[in-house]
Amino acid sequence: MMQLALVIDLNVCVGCHACVTSCKEWNTSGSAGPMSDQNPYGADPTGTFFNRVQTYEVGEFPNTETVHFPKSCLHCEDPPCVPVCPTGASYKRKEDGIVLVNYDKCIGCKYCSWACPYGAREFDEQQRVMKKCTLCVDRIYDTSMAENDRKPACVKACPTSARLFGDIHDPESAVSQAIRESGGYPLMPEWGTQPSNHYLPRRKTRIKIHLDELERADNPLKVDHQLPRPAASEPTLDDVVTW
Repeated sequence: MMQLALVIDLNVCVGCHACVTSCKEWNTSGSAGPMSDQNPYGADPTGTFFNRVQTYEVGEFPNTETVHFPKSCLHCEDPPCVPVCPTGASYKRKEDGIVLVNYDKCIGCKYCSWACPYGAREFDEQQRVMKKCTLCVDRIYDTSMAENDRKPACVKACPTSARLFGDIHDPESAVSQAIRESGGYPLMPEWGTQPSNHYLPRRKTRIKIHLDELERADNPLKVDHQLPRPAASEPTLDDVVTW
């Protein structure tokens, strides 16, 4: 059975929020919209987003690094948000595994939000219903679009190709190969929800810098190899001239 999902490469995500803005733009005017922002800039901001990028500082100075962590609904294979819904508004599609919300049945009780261990559910203050990532279900099956465009808006917008989309149950798909080859992992597997979305881990590249590499290279506008080489402490043309 097909299970569509996202695979996010944390090693190349730069935290630009292109996925967030493209998601907002597509879905607020699509079948999942509107995504209202009643008070986006106040002391207690409210707003509906299907995708958010959380940024963390890891380590202790001076050995620190910044980690950008995109997060949306993980379209779990055993979603806890579905059985707790008293009206059946939250459901999982059999044909592709996408978890959706039927707004006509939703009463805004927020039970699904409490059941979700990932905080992926959003309450729309205007429509008074729960909303979440749909994997752009109105886009990926739109035959009027070019086949290359039938991907979630966030995947199309990512400038570093940090987001992959496909069927994780197909061993030959790009997402399955990425998970196998790069050690992809689900978020918080101990909850037993079997998240479909996976993350590719950050990979550290160690660089050794020699002391002589920290010295500024000679400015070619000043230094002529026919003349004696100036000391590194002497000013260059850039230091004494205003261009």
